[in-house]
Amino acid sequence: MPNPPPKQENLLLNIVCNIVLPTTVLMKLSTAERLGPMWGLVVALIFPIGYGAYDFVRRKKTNFLSIVGLLSVLLYGGLGLVKADGFWFAVKDAAMSSLFGAAVLFSLRTKTPMLREMFYNDQLVDVARVDATLAERGQRDAFEKLLRRATIWLAVSFLASAPVNFALARYVLRAAPGTPEFNAQLGRMHLLVWPVIVVPSMIVVTFLFWKLVTGLTRLTGLTVDEIFRSPPEKK
Repeated sequence: MPNPPPKQENLLLNIVCNIVLPTTVLMKLSTAERLGPMWGLVVALIFPIGYGAYDFVRRKKTNFLSIVGLLSVLLYGGLGLVKADGFWFAVKDAAMSSLFGAAVLFSLRTKTPMLREMFYNDQLVDVARVDATLAERGQRDAFEKLLRRATIWLAVSFLASAPVNFALARYVLRAAPGTPEFNAQLGRMHLLVWPVIVVPSMIVVTFLFWKLVTGLTRLTGLTVDEIFRSPPEKK
């Protein structure tokens, strides 16, 4: 009996819990008349941490990147609660981007490089057919080189975002730590991260996936429909 398809992440819930609610709390509810700076930060952190725990219990799936993401949230809260100034938030953001990049590079030394796990898996690709075709055409080594180059470029994109993260935090976080103004600036930075860092990173990942797909079609002679698995039909 085939394994049931893995549960998909709820993207809308992800955005609400990781962006909308924390930002709203930090910018609107951290004044002394409401939650106050400390409790405003605590409440804002509850949503991404709670969502991460909920999604792990629901899908029974995690990876190194999600662990690093949770560590980032905890460091975010820890720095806020000890009233660290904006410089240390900038250092933390740059360090986390560097850690992501280093993790992607290190994964090349493991049996499951990170980009292979993201792209070349049985849920997304008909791996058995593609592997057989690559072997038949003598193109397996060429595909491995393509995957390695794409993984290196993914790591470079994370490493390149580190100074951008640092500069953004230094530009936005100017108020005194532990104040409602500082929390509001944290919320503003939380929003700015998306157009300044996340969206460009998604463009890079999309481009790398396109390069892998076009590379696979060239190396195997298969069509895109033959490479990718069709979504299961709803009963």
